[in-house]
Amino acid sequence: MPTTPTTAPLLTREELDAQLGGAARAWLDEALAEAEHAAAHEGTEQPGGPYAVPPWELRYAAAGRHCGLEHADSVRVLLLIEARAALPALTRLYEQGTAAERRAVLLALHRLDLGPTALPLVEDALRTNDTRLVAAAVGPYAAVHLDAHNWRHAILKCLFTGVPVDAVGQLARRSRGDAELARMLGDFAAERIAANRDVPADLTRVLGLTTPGPAAPTEES
Repeated sequence: MPTTPTTAPLLTREELDAQLGGAARAWLDEALAEAEHAAAHEGTEQPGGPYAVPPWELRYAAAGRHCGLEHADSVRVLLLIEARAALPALTRLYEQGTAAERRAVLLALHRLDLGPTALPLVEDALRTNDTRLVAAAVGPYAAVHLDAHNWRHAILKCLFTGVPVDAVGQLARRSRGDAELARMLGDFAAERIAANRDVPADLTRVLGLTTPGPAAPTEES
């Protein structure tokens, strides 16, 4: 398990086309066409019966093999968007997938019309110590839908596992004036000091954000 998460930005379709070779571009064209077909025929029975796996979901698992591991997150997120993946498909891909496949599900959540229904996936990721999943789980979707109690514990999870708080969506907005978060951070810092351990610099940074004050500039999602 890596000690720090990968934070490569997701690429658009155009950016992927510019970087992929001809065979990979052709594979991606076919994969996205299958995802689009599934979205257009949502609610109709799939070929092979009601329990058949949609072809685009098989493509989802194979994205790294055909487009390169460095592009797998971007390809998988595009497939989820094109398929307008609903919660049952997302849950299936998350529960049955590798860590990389789970991460891509988490990265796509805020781009899908899900409301708070996918919070169980976020909460599951935050129970792990896989920094790749934790970093993906605390992004824009969690910033909008995670309640205050669980969001505060997500911040502590980042500090405990070494996930940079830059991964946290809307960090300044949600931290501002949060006295309970400030108390929890103070307790965590005291525990570290008592154990002769360093206090993470990110803790001091977040603690400073909890001070009430004027609205900070809007953060990138």
